Amino acid sequence: MKASRLVATGALAACAVVVLSAPAFAHVTVQPEGTAAKGGYAVVDFKVPNERDDASTTKLEVTFPTDHPLASALPEPINGWNIKVTKSKLAKPLEVHGKKISEAVSKITWTADGKGIEPGYFEKFPVSVGALPEDADELTFKALQTYSDNEVVRWIEVQKDGAEEPQNPAPVLTLSAASEDGHSHGSTAKDASDETKTAENTAADTSAASGGSDTTARVLAVVGIVVGALGVAYGVLAGRRRSDA
Repeated sequence: MKASRLVATGALAACAVVVLSAPAFAHVTVQPEGTAAKGGYAVVDFKVPNERDDASTTKLEVTFPTDHPLASALPEPINGWNIKVTKSKLAKPLEVHGKKISEAVSKITWTADGKGIEPGYFEKFPVSVGALPEDADELTFKALQTYSDNEVVRWIEVQKDGAEEPQNPAPVLTLSAASEDGHSHGSTAKDASDETKTAENTAADTSAASGGSDTTARVLAVVGIVVGALGVAYGVLAGRRRSDA
């Protein structure tokens, strides 16, 4: 009886841990592909998991920050989703590359034209954004996640310093320090060239190693044939000697 009670208690505790920790895995989050440096441009992914068992995610609405508006926000096309970009007038125009920008993206909406994100899956929604502010350490993007049963989860709660994580936290993009030239433009042509050269060198090394291995194998094969032939000849001679005797 005591053993069965201990097992039951342990099972309940494990279930409680799973239930309490599940929401942490179900958050809508935003992460850069690489780095998101201050003053530069970056591609960020809004990651949307589906934590429901009986409904699909069919819509995602992401509101862009107004305290640090982004002059450019270009979503990447995704199969199975319709994308709508909403722009709004700025109270204070931005100056980007010497030009005055009077409006910025205020919201991007992805609407599924099929099944959407089914239970047990997640989807990434990439957006190229910039220029990122130089006077901020992070950007907050509030998001609404709509399900096929019309339920809406509002990921809009802002994390407060020293407080526990809210139940429905808003996605937060952490910005890194600016590069030496004050900007970050992601991977460059030089980086791509370097990667190509590295790949070519690796292929050449592999080919050389393969060639060396082939040569060694051939030498061993010849040696084996010679040794075998000598063995046969020795056997024949030995047989003759025994016959003569």
